[in-house]
Amino acid sequence: MSIRTKFSLSGKAAAASILMAGALGFASSALAAYPDHAIRLVVGFSAGGTTDVVARILGKEMGEALGQPVVVENRPGAGSNIATEMVARATPDGYTLYMVAVTSAINQTLYKNLRFDLVKDFAPVSLGVRVPNVLVVNPKIPAKTVQELIDYAKANPGKLNFASSGSGTSIHMAGELFKQLAKIDATHIPYKGSSPAITDLIGGQVDYMFDNMPSAWPHVESGKLRALAVTTAERSKTAPDLPTMQESGFPTYDVSSWFGVIAPKGTPDEIVNKLNNVIQTALAKPDVQARMADLGAVPAKTTPAEFGDFIKSEVDGWAKVVKASGATVD
Repeated sequence: MSIRTKFSLSGKAAAASILMAGALGFASSALAAYPDHAIRLVVGFSAGGTTDVVARILGKEMGEALGQPVVVENRPGAGSNIATEMVARATPDGYTLYMVAVTSAINQTLYKNLRFDLVKDFAPVSLGVRVPNVLVVNPKIPAKTVQELIDYAKANPGKLNFASSGSGTSIHMAGELFKQLAKIDATHIPYKGSSPAITDLIGGQVDYMFDNMPSAWPHVESGKLRALAVTTAERSKTAPDLPTMQESGFPTYDVSSWFGVIAPKGTPDEIVNKLNNVIQTALAKPDVQARMADLGAVPAKTTPAEFGDFIKSEVDGWAKVVKASGATVD
């Protein structure tokens, strides 16, 4: 090799180094400027539901911390799958985020033709809050504990039914999991939302239900329903005297509605970490915790990696319940 050639290659290497350094400098500058315009926080359900309310509380706090508006965009349809797919295909630049809920973890197995993978196609940012469910019965059912409900169901096989806010929802799957673990025979009655389900439960058309604490608890306090247990591993501050399902004989039962933020796969780690820090800081604020408490929601502290592990465990766990129940949506 001639000296001329060596110098030529060396010059090319130097030029490449300069270009790479420039690119890294540009990327670093872009990240430092993030965000420089509004961010979309997509919700897969209509306005007014728990997912939407949590998104708007967090969105407001995030916008104030980041110095740019975080605009909540509702894209309901197909059990939130339309919104999930849209975000999965969005540019991974931190300007399109998704308010993911437990529904998406269930949908991964419930729906047979999804065009996204909740674990593989997203960058987890942060778990936001968890909302406990509560097992409630119509007062005509002679059961004041979970075990008494099981005993009554086994003494009356096939006669009990339980309501849900719709087939494949977390409320439905909580009931299916209970059936499987308790080994009881009960018929699932799906409704179009929690409100009509609760109405029929109060009226005695259905016998029991696992519902979100915020919507069920006022009816427990009024005496229209009887609460037997909460579904989370810890007791709820809303009802500290109410036992958990684990305390009631089901050591593996830990179910809640949960809500968090994810981004398209490929979103830079620096942006993900910045968003995680903003969310966690917001959730630590007393006024935010008070607003979440009004929803029965408990803030959760996670890193992006911890949230990723949580999502995978939820997808895997609910897959077993969905398959055992036989529920499916094409």
